[in-house]
Amino acid sequence: MPRAGLSAEAVVDAAAELADAEGMEAVTLAALAARLGVRPPSLYAHVGGLEDLRGRLAGRGLELLAADLQDAATGRAGREALVAVAGAYRSFAHAHPGLYAALQRAPGDSPVEADTVAAAERVLTVVLAVLQGYGLAGEAGLHAARVLRAALHGFVTLEAQGGFGMPISLDESFEQLVAVLDAGFTRI
Repeated sequence: MPRAGLSAEAVVDAAAELADAEGMEAVTLAALAARLGVRPPSLYAHVGGLEDLRGRLAGRGLELLAADLQDAATGRAGREALVAVAGAYRSFAHAHPGLYAALQRAPGDSPVEADTVAAAERVLTVVLAVLQGYGLAGEAGLHAARVLRAALHGFVTLEAQGGFGMPISLDESFEQLVAVLDAGFTRI
């Protein structure tokens, strides 16, 4: 019998908070159950285990990222849209480090993961719209989307892990990264 007041959404909410506060590796069913004041088997009434929970966290992260990117891109085009979307991506990674880590996994094919795939498609739709402002569509747009993701992910991951040890502005380095991407997308 599910605990009154506990739902799949509440479990995912608690897992997202735990992931953002302590990292994805801290998200275990035992830790989550302790946080929610239940025994670990009680969670199975709401999620199908740890892998299912990770999929739901990825979906949650992608939903939030898609909304942030869409808000950033709205009303902008070209370089202005790229700068706004890149900034929103970086801000999301800062604000939600656990969810950011969760969304790096490829979705599975379970019915729950269909929502994750749909959210990933919304992220990609925003990115492709920005890249269309550079005349990049079809296969060229998909290649450019991969380049953009690799560059942004590399930067935010190195930043989160303290990989930039030199005493110069990370914000200026990020601005230069986006300027290089802008110049490159303009020339493709």
